[in-house]
Order: sequence, then structure tokens, then C-alpha cells
Amino acid sequence: MSKKDINKNTLREPAKKLPEVTEEMWLQVNEDYRTLAEEFITVQDLSPASKKQYTSVLRQFGWYMCSSMNNKFFYKITKRDFMRYLSYLRDNRKMSSSAIGLRKSIVSSLCNFIENIIAEDEENYKSFRNFTRGLPPIPKNRVYEKVKVTKDEYDMMMSLLEADENWLGMAWLATAFRVGARRSEIIQFKTEILDYPITEGNSYVLSHIVRGKGKSTDGKPLEYMIPLDVLPYWRKWVESRGYESEYIFTTKYGNEVKAMSAAWADDFCSNTLSDMLERRINVHIFKNSCVTYLLESGVDINLVSKFVAHHNDISTTQIYDLRDFEDEKNQIFGGL
Repeated sequence: MSKKDINKNTLREPAKKLPEVTEEMWLQVNEDYRTLAEEFITVQDLSPASKKQYTSVLRQFGWYMCSSMNNKFFYKITKRDFMRYLSYLRDNRKMSSSAIGLRKSIVSSLCNFIENIIAEDEENYKSFRNFTRGLPPIPKNRVYEKVKVTKDEYDMMMSLLEADENWLGMAWLATAFRVGARRSEIIQFKTEILDYPITEGNSYVLSHIVRGKGKSTDGKPLEYMIPLDVLPYWRKWVESRGYESEYIFTTKYGNEVKAMSAAWADDFCSNTLSDMLERRINVHIFKNSCVTYLLESGVDINLVSKFVAHHNDISTTQIYDLRDFEDEKNQIFGGL
């Protein structure tokens, strides 16, 4: 069975997206939990993305307590109660072990905050203990095999997008595959880059500083090398969109121009690019594919690691390397 066939026949059922907890739903959760969750998030030194993630996870658990545990107070939650929630995520929502682990970790952090900070001031929490502590480990499930996007596949998708006159799609795909920036970093690129002078002999322009993945609001400051072959796709999109914006990757609904959301890229990969490739792909595979393509092209891994992947150590870059080394493996026993 080919890798494409393996990927098409998924190794686990796709997760069902948890329903969004609206403000109206959140206000139905008991005030005790709402106050604890909001105070906890306020005092954490989180990046904007992490703050949004923590808020979502804690609201989801709050809504589960409200809807499935008769709005039970947090100080009455037991290990058995929380195991019910984990079972709900695994069996009802079909979440991966890593997604469940993330939710367990965030609730555990809230428990630690209550145990270490809140307990001495709140009578109901005097004897509170972290109920996630000592639970059985979450069994690792089989996940989708990572299959790189090849240069030929990239060219094919770009050709199809051009036939659709999907200039935004072409600009995004070229950036994801050739630059190797993460989804949250791509949307930070500014239109001013199109006016940057190009040094004779250079094959790239250096971006302004973007906020990379990291703790706190500052994150890790990064400057990306933008290959010159990406710029025409940016320019085509900017010239065709019919409005001015500080940023390359924006969307317009009605008369309102907004920075591209994470959901746009997710939907683009799920509903457009996956259909083109006839296998399921997501936004995260493109950093792997960018790194792998450069390594296959003979670029030294130290250069790829430092200037493209922006890793502190090549051991991290090696995780992103999806080369199969078939030729090299064939030589191992070839002369024996």
C-alpha cells in the first residue's frame, strides 16, 4: 500500500470539533468556576495565542461541568469526574491523545494555581487537591502518517490555483512551501516587503521582524528569507484584491478588511489543497515539506536549521526532515 493510500485510509477517525462556548453559554456556568478561570488566565504570562487557547479549553471544561455534571462546583470535582471528561473527549469527540493531553495539562495548571494560591484564602478550597494528579497516562493513539508535499505536487497545486484565478491561495501556498513560516507568522508579513530593495546577486529579501512561537507577548523575534520567486505571487494578490492594507494576507467580508484568521488556512488546506492532492493535509506539513525540499536539494542542514527553520539546534530540524533515504538505504547491503 502506498503512502498516499495509507493517508487516504485514515488510521483514526477525525475528531469532531468541540462546540464553541458562546458568552451566553459561559454565563450559564457557575460563577465560582468562571471567576477562578478568568483570574487564572489574567495572571499567567501567556502569548496571545496561548491565552486564547487556555481560555477556550477552560471554557469547554466549564461548559461540560454545566451541561453534563449539573453545573457542579469546581471544588467538588473528583478524579472520577475528570476521567468522565477525558472519556468524553476520547470516545465521543474522537480527539487524539495529544489534544486530550493538552486539555488535561491546562486544567491541571488551573488546579495547581488554586492549590498554591487560592486555597489559603477561600474556605471551599482549603483542602483542594489537583484532581488530575496521579491519573493513568493517556494512551497514545495512532496518528496520520506525515507525508511531505513534494516540489512536483507544489507545482501541480499552484497550476490548479492559477486556473481558478485564486491569487490569495497561490500567495499563501508559495509562502508556506518556499518560506517555511508557521501559519501564525505568515499572516504577519507586510506589503512593505514588496518595496524592499533587492541586492544584486541575492536570491531572497529579508523580512521585517515577525513574532515567532514563544512564551509571553513578545515571543521569538524572527526575520524570514523570502525567496524572490515568491514575490510575484504576493504582488499579484495585492494588485488584484482591490483594497489597501498594511498586510499581505488579509480577507474582506462586506466592507471590513481583516487579517487572515487561522481558520482560513485550515479550511484552505482541508477543503482545497487536500482535494487537489487526494489525501488529507494540514497547515503544519508545509514547514516539514519546506525543510525536506531544501535538504533534498543539497542545502546544508545547518543553514536550513539556522536561517529557514529558525531552530536553536539541528536536532529539532531533523524532526522536520521527511526524506526517505531510499537510495542511501539501498547502498547499505548492495555491496555485500
